[in-house]
Amino acid sequence: MIDTNSTGDLAGATVYGTDGDKIGTVGQVYLDTDTQAPLWVTIKTGLFGTSESFAPLESATYDGGELRIPFEKAFVKDAPRIADDGSLSQDEEDALYAYYGAGGSTTATGFADAPVRDEAPVDTQGGYDTSGPTTDDAMTRSEEQLHVGTEKVEAGRARLRKHVVTEMQTVEVPVSHEEVTLTREPITEANVGQATSGPNLSDEEHEVVLTEERVVVNKETVPVERVALGTETVTEKQQVTEEVGHEEIELVDPKTDTRN
Repeated sequence: MIDTNSTGDLAGATVYGTDGDKIGTVGQVYLDTDTQAPLWVTIKTGLFGTSESFAPLESATYDGGELRIPFEKAFVKDAPRIADDGSLSQDEEDALYAYYGAGGSTTATGFADAPVRDEAPVDTQGGYDTSGPTTDDAMTRSEEQLHVGTEKVEAGRARLRKHVVTEMQTVEVPVSHEEVTLTREPITEANVGQATSGPNLSDEEHEVVLTEERVVVNKETVPVERVALGTETVTEKQQVTEEVGHEEIELVDPKTDTRN
């Protein structure tokens, strides 16, 4: 029996069976209405915890977030289907005790530490034995069905970052300069006056100023484009493979049945 001090920690605990397999996680804890001791738990099983099965805590142990019960996974999943509506009726609890072979009868109420789903009540009084006053002429065949969904998780983050990169550019610029040229012209009637206006013989100098263009470089910063981050949704198909079980019903003919 689980200690009452551990009741608040059971919800969400991982449940393991005698075969060492993980059965599922605890959904709800059901308490004795008189002693408040934990008696039953619902175990979320199946893909994404879409199904819940009741299991007794009479011989269970709890340690380090792990709940271990003395039953195999398949046996727990085949337990009578009871609506996890926060309480167990006397008939429902008796059906569970009869299945698990625990014996006794104590009314329990639910301790809801997990969301409660609306489920239709299941008839737990018929179809679990081969003969008796509560069975009918038909047998129910069940099967597991996959319910696959998606959830959004963070896959990474993208950032915009800019930094300065320098590079060398070569530009051809036309520049001009002046050069000295020497022109000789003969004495003519047109220029004889200028040619003889000075002394006959003399020492003279004549100076000409030469100019040239030089390259001047200036830089300016101008905007060239805008870059923004965005997202787009890309859809791809992924395959999910999960083992599912189903029941098969076969006819046992008394004429050919060798077990009799």
